[in-house]
Amino acid sequence: MTRFTDDQMRAAMSTTREYTIVLLEEGPQYGKDGADAIVWEHGRRNFELRADGLLNVVCPVRDDSPLCGVGIFPGTADEVRRLMDYDPGVRAGVFTYRIHPTRSFPGDALGM
Repeated sequence: MTRFTDDQMRAAMSTTREYTIVLLEEGPQYGKDGADAIVWEHGRRNFELRADGLLNVVCPVRDDSPLCGVGIFPGTADEVRRLMDYDPGVRAGVFTYRIHPTRSFPGDALGM
C-alpha cells in the first residue's frame, strides 16, 4: 500500500473542492400509474445535467430498499437543492431526496 506523509496529505487535501451528494428515495407516488414515464423524464434530465457539467456521478440503486439512486453534484447544497426541486420525479412526488454537502478531489472517477 502506498504510504503518505502528513505533509503529502495536507497538500492533497488543499486541492479538494465542494460537492453535494444527493440520496434519491421513493416518494408517495413511486410505483403508481404513470410513474414510469416520469422516471424516464427524470433519467433524461440526468443525461442533460451530466452533459452540462452539473452532475458528475449518477448511480441508480437496484435493490429492494427505498433508496433509488445516488448522485454527486459539483457545487453547494443550495445550488443542488434548486436543481433537485425542478426534477420531474421530485415535482411529481415519485421521488424525495436528501442532500449531504461533502468535499472530494476534482477528477476522481469510477474505475473502468
